[in-house]
Amino acid sequence: MTGGMPGPAPDERMRPKGRRNTQGIRVDPEAEVTHEPRQAVLSALVKHRPGVLSEVSALFSRRQFNIESLTVGPTVDDDTARMTILIEEPEPGIDQAKKQLQKLVPVISVRELEGEAVRRELALVKVSGEKPDDVNAVADMYNGQAVDASTDSVTVEITGSKQKIDAAIEAFKQFDVQEIVRTGAAALERGPKTLEKDV
Repeated sequence: MTGGMPGPAPDERMRPKGRRNTQGIRVDPEAEVTHEPRQAVLSALVKHRPGVLSEVSALFSRRQFNIESLTVGPTVDDDTARMTILIEEPEPGIDQAKKQLQKLVPVISVRELEGEAVRRELALVKVSGEKPDDVNAVADMYNGQAVDASTDSVTVEITGSKQKIDAAIEAFKQFDVQEIVRTGAAALERGPKTLEKDV
């Protein structure tokens, strides 16, 4: 080439493979992939101290992660607590949630639990007390029990998977459901693996 910049002519230059947009900029195929949201259970071991829950909640709020439920409680060590966080996000969002959680100072370790992990939830369902025998019969179907009863209402406790809780609540609707409280999911890995052993 003469009379210009040194180098090969335009039609002789190497061009990276891949699709380009209207401006001629190469498009990363991975960036164009559409990821469907899925549910993930994150188990986090955190320092048991005031303000940890607010720090984690603030993180998820800032990043606009979709939290389905969040539970927290003590562990075998008085200095640590375990958080079980159920989120529904596309795959990149789930990875980002784990990375952002790990960066928080109070967080000791984070793991996404496998799909076969043991997951349980507790619900208290308050219904009309007009038919207490029928209410108890439905509670028995779901291995529940009445924990409070009066002439006006009956409160039933149900423990189990989310699907079981959903089905029980649907069955109790025939008795005029007045209030529902659900704890959210608590979960542990099956087998000998523990989050504490990863620390």
